[in-house]
Amino acid sequence: MIPELGHYALVLALAVALAQSVIPLVGASRSLPSWIAVARPAAIAQFGFVAYAFIALMISYVISDFSVINVAENSHTQKPMLYKVTGLWGNHEGSLVLWVLMLAGFGAAVAVFGGNLPPTLRARVLAVQAAIGVGFYLFILLTSNPFARLLPPPLEGRGLNPLLQDPGLAFHPPFLYAGYVGFSMAFSFAVAALIEGRVDPAWARWVRPWTLAAWCALTVGIALGSWWAYYELGWGGWWFWDPVENASFMPWLLGTALLHTAIVVEKRDALKSWTILLALLTFALSLLGTFLVRSGVLTSVHAFATDPERGVFILAFLVLVVGSSLVLYAIRAPSLKTGGLFQPISREGALILNNLLLATACATVFVGTMYPLFLDAVAETKVSVGAPYFNATFGPLMVPLIATMAIGPLLPWKRGDLGGALGRLKIAFAVTAAVALATLYFAWGGPVLAVFGMALAAWLIVGAAVEFADRIRLGRAPAAESWRRALSLPRASWGMSIAHAGMGLVVMGIVATSAWEQERLLIMKPGDRAALAGYDVTFLGTETIRGPNYMAARGRYEVSRAGAFIARMEPEQRSYPTPPMQTSEAAIRPRPDADIYIAIGEPAESGGWATRLYHKPLVHWIWFGSFVMVAGGLVSLTDRRHRVGAPARQRARAPAPSAQAAE
Repeated sequence: MIPELGHYALVLALAVALAQSVIPLVGASRSLPSWIAVARPAAIAQFGFVAYAFIALMISYVISDFSVINVAENSHTQKPMLYKVTGLWGNHEGSLVLWVLMLAGFGAAVAVFGGNLPPTLRARVLAVQAAIGVGFYLFILLTSNPFARLLPPPLEGRGLNPLLQDPGLAFHPPFLYAGYVGFSMAFSFAVAALIEGRVDPAWARWVRPWTLAAWCALTVGIALGSWWAYYELGWGGWWFWDPVENASFMPWLLGTALLHTAIVVEKRDALKSWTILLALLTFALSLLGTFLVRSGVLTSVHAFATDPERGVFILAFLVLVVGSSLVLYAIRAPSLKTGGLFQPISREGALILNNLLLATACATVFVGTMYPLFLDAVAETKVSVGAPYFNATFGPLMVPLIATMAIGPLLPWKRGDLGGALGRLKIAFAVTAAVALATLYFAWGGPVLAVFGMALAAWLIVGAAVEFADRIRLGRAPAAESWRRALSLPRASWGMSIAHAGMGLVVMGIVATSAWEQERLLIMKPGDRAALAGYDVTFLGTETIRGPNYMAARGRYEVSRAGAFIARMEPEQRSYPTPPMQTSEAAIRPRPDADIYIAIGEPAESGGWATRLYHKPLVHWIWFGSFVMVAGGLVSLTDRRHRVGAPARQRARAPAPSAQAAE
């Protein structure tokens, strides 16, 4: 009965979404307050129905109800409880339920926390959000019913893909979907603004917190996926430029550009048309990612569905949503009034350069991802676009972007002094030169570009610190005054400095591990010793162990340096019976300067075991820096200027005109 109730809840959610997508929109166009008021309770009710369906499906997983096809195909009784619960979104049908839960959740959040939005704008935003939901509800109910029954039920399920039975992959999809779906709010605000024909600084204040929240969630999702690939797949890498990885990276790039250009709209009432276009394209790329993993055009551990009919449905929905929004943009964008003028050397100019570089970088990733798929579909020709292409096209675009990230915040609005900004970065120049010289000294003979990359990362980190110190007049005012300024500084300023410094850490980790990684692939027998970056790795043998739902060959390795014991490391080669699959579980010894990474493979015919040894300098700085970036975003999100309605409350508390004049 629980699955039937869950299915019925999805039908009710579809009915509510249909009403929500039509009635408030008509009411807003005809100024009918009662129709406009439908949007808020409808959004909350829609979320309630979807939440019930989600819980119903989760209960089916927890109790192992194999009469539900989705549970029978993706779970079994021996699976640990964590993966019974999280296995819900480890498949096509269940992940779609999570998707619409996120979609309805964002709509309900606007309904609850958007009380100070203009009623007509809120009604239009929620109507557009519901229209997106209608497409996904139809997709679920017509092609991907998660509650379909299997009678008679089997005694045991087929189980979840063992590669997905990992904490990193358990929590990676919810964050990724929160990012994907979160950008739907920016899309809905953009379409609502186009319908109204008005984009102003207030609109930018309203859209920024939703965009920032989506950006933070997507950053966490990408970082978790990268971390999982690093330690779970046993290949020693953290990014492969896989099409599915790129599908999440492209909206992140445009979402980052959208965050920055919205600042220009808010502060200078400029770049309105470009900001609207970015909001539309960012969500369009989120939908493109959904198409790639569910259409059958890709074969990947990340891909869910291989049914072409489902792919056609999503492609049609993608064309409808993106096409209609771009047509509306083409009609309305010319009427959007531009704001104040500004010089190229200004903060606006720096943000425009930021946008151009991010958009171009996204375009290069898009071409490298979609060209092989397009060629295969049109000419049935297989081509491979890998890391060399992306490194050659994407990397150079990041150099000027990172270089200007330290300069842009020091430029004033409207007209800036580039010489003055560079003059305030004297410390950054000095530290950058010191890092370059130190890198040359410790890595003599290494890649010259890597030295430049480390210096560039240091430039960004120190530049962020210098900009923050300049804001609080550190060293130019008494310490008490600097402390007071720091406490009164808007949290958005704190967040910007933290996020930029986090980006510098990510760059430093990428450069170091790419340039100075050491790798050894060899067959090791018990007692064999191998040298790795100044360490000695001794293979002690293997043992067979039993896990909750797998058997494993566990290797035992001892790491020492100059005869001193460092660590005992135990990688595993696991065998899962349901479904039958072998996976590698790497052993990693994280250190501040570098990781020691060992993965054990198959036994060799000549005796011994295949072993991968890696020494990866600063690789953990990639994920540490990513979460520093997220921390910066969260700090910025707490700025009351980013809360919906905060400006209205400030106006309400403003003194009377006479009092202001007296001051």
